Amino acid sequence: MKKINLGCGWRNFGKDWIHIDGGDYPHLDSKDIINLPYENNSIDVIYASHVIEYFDREEILPILNKWKNKLKKGGVLRLAVPNFKAMAKLYVEKNTPLNKFLGPLYGKMKMGDDFIYHRTTYDLEELKLLLDSCGFSDIKCYDWKTTEHSNFDDHSQAYIPHMDKNNGTLISLNVEAIK
Repeated sequence: MKKINLGCGWRNFGKDWIHIDGGDYPHLDSKDIINLPYENNSIDVIYASHVIEYFDREEILPILNKWKNKLKKGGVLRLAVPNFKAMAKLYVEKNTPLNKFLGPLYGKMKMGDDFIYHRTTYDLEELKLLLDSCGFSDIKCYDWKTTEHSNFDDHSQAYIPHMDKNNGTLISLNVEAIK
């Protein structure tokens, strides 16, 4: 089974995964998260946790189509993005301070000599429309606890209050779709 962790950063999922990130980490198999160096129809799972929000909405459609081409028929694209609806609800209904959302909303990160920032945000309806427009099917939320990468604490497990996975609110929108 061929599984890719796109935008993995410092997280190493082990030898069963292909690690791709634009950063500089010793476990990387490639640094190009857009043009995956694999045959079309050869990948079983592409997992991209808190990656696509770094692209403008106009940019992400062709990127998702490139990723889809690499997936086998029946392959899974698993995405995690900041969940705008969950954060807005916490802000309005629970009076959660704005500063709790700055990281998830704007995502400043050093990449080489530059800084990159989130360029957009999503809710479930918008993400479904995007994936549907690429021809994905069976688009649904997934529970990070039931995935093969659940033991790796990444942004798909982002909660407010921070790290309160039992009582907090998940602020990551975790969605998967099938090619």
